[in-house]
Amino acid sequence: MKEPRTKAVFLSIVVPAYNEEARIGQTLRKIREYLASQSYAAEIIVVDDGSTDRTAEKAAEALQGMDQAYILRRFDNRGKGCSVREGILQAKGELVLFSDADLSTPIEELEKFLPWIDRGFDVVIGSRALPESDIQVRQNFFRELMGKTFNVFVRLFLMKDIPDTQCGFKLFRGDVARKIFPFVKTKGFSFDVEALYLCSRSGRRIKQIPICWQNSPPSKVRILASSAQMLLELAKIRLRHRKDGRINEQRAL
Repeated sequence: MKEPRTKAVFLSIVVPAYNEEARIGQTLRKIREYLASQSYAAEIIVVDDGSTDRTAEKAAEALQGMDQAYILRRFDNRGKGCSVREGILQAKGELVLFSDADLSTPIEELEKFLPWIDRGFDVVIGSRALPESDIQVRQNFFRELMGKTFNVFVRLFLMKDIPDTQCGFKLFRGDVARKIFPFVKTKGFSFDVEALYLCSRSGRRIKQIPICWQNSPPSKVRILASSAQMLLELAKIRLRHRKDGRINEQRAL
């Protein structure tokens, strides 16, 4: 039996994009088609992170005619973390979904996420690490090894109970997202870790659920360079939010 939909009446979907002209149009058309079949209102926010191709133009074509659709365009490349942060802080929804531009997690998976908000969770995240997840197309060996190694460091130094922080499909209660993301300073791919770490430290309830997922190359992650950068970002997150640091999460969040 299908579970009842969430009571929320407005959903924001944030899609960060960098040089995605080849697939952003198809992604946005799939999202629009899905939203058209739903009973709740929604907006789509595309954040173009200084693309040098026609990402913004392709996004505009795909969103033409949609009232609640916005393209935030930067002319310098600052990183995925900056893009997601900017989009979420512009979002007006009672719920805010962040989705990768490649839709490795199909937009239809949102159906699984919504009921958990009604059950009292503040954040619902897709996890490829759960045994029930349907991994249809895997990453290559080295990229998968990089992800597993990265998560070992996450669990050692920041959070022990989230085996997959990097899946690009996360649903937040809007009020929680707007309180958390002003404190997310990570510009690169580890921003997910910082956001979840802040949620966890401030007592927010996080639900991990299995998803359908398929690797969708090409990826902006570069195995050696990105690995080093992400490990450095973890160290900065730990220092930035240590208990005697400048930010007291319990009070500020």
